[in-house]
Amino acid sequence: MAITTEDIKRLREATGAGILDCRTALQNSDNDFDKAVDFLREKGLAAASKRADREASEGVVELYTHGGGRVGVMVEVNCETDFVGRSDEFRTFAHEVALQIAATAPLYVKEEDIPESTLEHEKAIAEARAREEGKPDAIIPKIVEGYMSKYKDEVVLMRQAYIRDESVTIEKMLSQAVGTMGENIIIRRFARYELGEQSSGESEEE
Repeated sequence: MAITTEDIKRLREATGAGILDCRTALQNSDNDFDKAVDFLREKGLAAASKRADREASEGVVELYTHGGGRVGVMVEVNCETDFVGRSDEFRTFAHEVALQIAATAPLYVKEEDIPESTLEHEKAIAEARAREEGKPDAIIPKIVEGYMSKYKDEVVLMRQAYIRDESVTIEKMLSQAVGTMGENIIIRRFARYELGEQSSGESEEE
């Protein structure tokens, strides 16, 4: 049975786990919802769901500069308590997020932040490129799908591979931090500035 976006959304709402983790869980359980929930719990990836609704208003605004001041990043990372917000572990996590943003220049915190107009524009580019290359009409939708997945991996912070360990996404790193520190943690928003650029990349999670 094919896994749909609605299947992933339902599992994510129930467990609080990341999109990619939910997809993996459904694949490993033959799209059985209850088995997928158990899979996420066994992996410790559903632990964050118990904390996902807690208010996160403490934390830090981490500042990071790179390349002798040529690149600057400001990122707000929130947690529930000042105690965790002042901890070395939390500060280290926030610093790693800032370093990631400096190195990879994402445009959005999460996939849902991408404007629909931008998605449609990118799809149109991918389709036009495929047609220009003479690809058969029957496979163009698959080509566009692959292009869009790669595009999101590049511009969405949560989908990016962690620069110190490419087997881990930022979304998974965040889930691990939630599990370790025992509080809801949110990467709220960021701004990235590069010397001489026309405008800054900025994104926010509402």
